[in-house]
Amino acid sequence: MGKLSKRTILWIIPIGILGVFWYFYGPQKDITDNEYITYVKSYSIENSNQTFDTAFSSTCKNPYWVYFETQKGQDVVEFEGDCPVNNKDSKVNVQFLVDRDMTNVQYGAMLVDSKMQEEADRDKFLLALVNN
Repeated sequence: MGKLSKRTILWIIPIGILGVFWYFYGPQKDITDNEYITYVKSYSIENSNQTFDTAFSSTCKNPYWVYFETQKGQDVVEFEGDCPVNNKDSKVNVQFLVDRDMTNVQYGAMLVDSKMQEEADRDKFLLALVNN
């Protein structure tokens, strides 16, 4: 085997750089069990002693909880499941924003069948969970 040509080196370097970026910034494994998820699951819904975990588990099928951190450093816990919305089962995603000290949970975005919902619709849905 002979020496490496400039052309071969010019192909190897970009492929190596792409490999490094893929390793650090490529798809990550979902975090499905950590302290933030546990905190949100045990958090009581407004004016109720019912937790998010029991409310979603009793109402929705295929509940799935995942944690991620945004690029701005916000800790987010997301619920995914098949829930009744307007009398039909729909794919629902609800995000909960958790502060670093885990003293407060704020409601974030809500998607129904991959369509963004208004805050009023999200709040109505969450309050309906308590009444079920």
